[in-house]
Amino acid sequence: MPRKKRTQRIAILLLAPSLILFIVFGIVPMLGAVYLSLVNWNGIGHQTFVGLSNWVQFVKDSSAWHSILLTFEVMILTWVIQTPLSLMVGIYLAGKQRHRSWMGVIYFLPLLFSSVAVGLLWSYILDPNFGLVNTLLNAIHLKFLAANWLGSTRPGLVLWTLVAIVSWQYIPFHSLLYQAGRKQIADSLYEAARIDGVTFWKEFWFITLPQLKYTVVTSTVLMLTGSLTFFDLIYILTDGGPNEETNVLAVNMYNTAFNKSMIGYGSVFAVVIAIIGIILSIVMTKFTGFRKLESQSEGV
Repeated sequence: MPRKKRTQRIAILLLAPSLILFIVFGIVPMLGAVYLSLVNWNGIGHQTFVGLSNWVQFVKDSSAWHSILLTFEVMILTWVIQTPLSLMVGIYLAGKQRHRSWMGVIYFLPLLFSSVAVGLLWSYILDPNFGLVNTLLNAIHLKFLAANWLGSTRPGLVLWTLVAIVSWQYIPFHSLLYQAGRKQIADSLYEAARIDGVTFWKEFWFITLPQLKYTVVTSTVLMLTGSLTFFDLIYILTDGGPNEETNVLAVNMYNTAFNKSMIGYGSVFAVVIAIIGIILSIVMTKFTGFRKLESQSEGV
């Protein structure tokens, strides 16, 4: 057998388990959601094929469009907050000093908790009556800053609170990506820059940031697509309220499909989430050059 064909067969055998898992747990459920979006079903009784009626209802549903806009708003806000903070923390933790390793352990603690645990933790911390935040504000005579952080009707307050909690939970993960990326940059680049008298900020802008370009792209894709599936944390903290201020697509999908027993219409939300995620991933990889897998090694 020619060496090339043997190599191809080995590659296929190595990829087969992942491909099978992806088909079984990715493609098949997605096709099932597409089918369910074409039927009228309450989850128990007989399924009635209704064609595109559920999709027409979705297009006319103002609540659905509000959820889409809100999802993109959460997506943008979390990216704006997480990216610079993750980048700074990751670069800092990439240093060789021993104390930075110990600080890294503290920074990464939120990664050990599930979204449910994080939601319950912050629901107690932000409780308007006996929560830690309002208690501290009252203790230091800043009572005017105390608020019902997860139930206030003040425009934007609950949304920004959720964005802050989401960022607190996921910044450690993205910091880990930047930390790994920074450690892969050749030290000789920085040594040459220091010999030429380059300042820290110039090192960052002209060496560190360009070398971390694909790490930024990877982190961004994960942030944007991950924002589409924010459910458990938001559901525990606000259940989409107050007044649908945090009713993102995933929460709206759950409430529609299970609380309202509209499985068919709820499946439309699931398909829309998948479509948006696929489009975002394709756009990001195409227009950033990430799919070319260009080298970022020294001298390139």
